[in-house]
Amino acid sequence: MQDDKGVYYYPYPDNKKTRMYIKKSEGVIWFRLWNKDVPELWDEHGWIPYDAIVKASGMYDKNGPGVFDPRRAYDMEVAKSLLDGIGV
Repeated sequence: MQDDKGVYYYPYPDNKKTRMYIKKSEGVIWFRLWNKDVPELWDEHGWIPYDAIVKASGMYDKNGPGVFDPRRAYDMEVAKSLLDGIGV
């Protein structure tokens, strides 16, 4: 999907208030989170390269209830598929 901010997907398909925007620059895929209920998130957190997400993901306990799992939200396979689909 695409809007004025760019190409995005829903990292949590049942929550249409949260979008993950993606772009590719110099061969690197970048991610940026947007949430309708927390609009300041867009301004406070810029674009993040996937390598930084992988490094940071080690800090999260993927087994905790309700814990944000960056490996789920920042989905490289979905990002590649979407960007390939639009020819980026």
